[in-house]
Amino acid sequence: MSELVRLNKYLSSIGVCSRRAADAAIEANRVTVNGQIATMGLKVDGTEEIIIDGKKIDKTKDDFVLIAFNKPKGVVCTAAKNDKNNIVDYIDYPCRIYPVGRLDKDSHGLILLTNEGDLVNKIMRASNYHEKEYIVKVNKEITSDFIKKMSEGVYLEELDTVTRKCQVKKLKKDVFSIILTQGLNRQIRRMCSALDYTVFDLKRIRIMNINIEGIKEGTYRDVSSKELDVLKKMIEGSKN
Repeated sequence: MSELVRLNKYLSSIGVCSRRAADAAIEANRVTVNGQIATMGLKVDGTEEIIIDGKKIDKTKDDFVLIAFNKPKGVVCTAAKNDKNNIVDYIDYPCRIYPVGRLDKDSHGLILLTNEGDLVNKIMRASNYHEKEYIVKVNKEITSDFIKKMSEGVYLEELDTVTRKCQVKKLKKDVFSIILTQGLNRQIRRMCSALDYTVFDLKRIRIMNINIEGIKEGTYRDVSSKELDVLKKMIEGSKN
């Protein structure tokens, strides 16, 4: 690489971490470039010695990886080694990968993992309106008023925001499906709580065109070339 690019983009491009994770490491003074503490906005050409958390970065880019994992409850969607329940150690994939977004510790279901940072950004950025579908079980009977309010948007006091309009469908007396195009922290749980409901179980079953069907809990599969072709068409023009 001879062209100068921002350090966060470079680390993402070689599969070290997402740009957001790179920014967090830089802000925490955990990154050095040629022996100097890295600063936000620093540009590199790939010839530098880059060290994160005392470990020198291998600049060899691995082959592209994108897997679909059925996460059990209790597994934490982080690559941080200091969390003993982190998703990366749980899967133990042979090369560096990291999760595309998050699925909270108490939830289960589909999450994607990859070594391609730009893909992460394009899928997860809320402004790109990419769908994620969930099945949710709550503590009491679901009313038509609940479905209407969930669909039209719920004010979340702790985040001081109204959720984006979404698709909500009652499946059973106490079970509904919901399709989101944004990913606020613990969004579904917060929405339900604001309407005086408690989530008993939350499972993600789809991210865009990739679904959980056929993946046993605690296992993963490679995203097929056909799925990847469709996914790439869906994110064409997406911001990263």
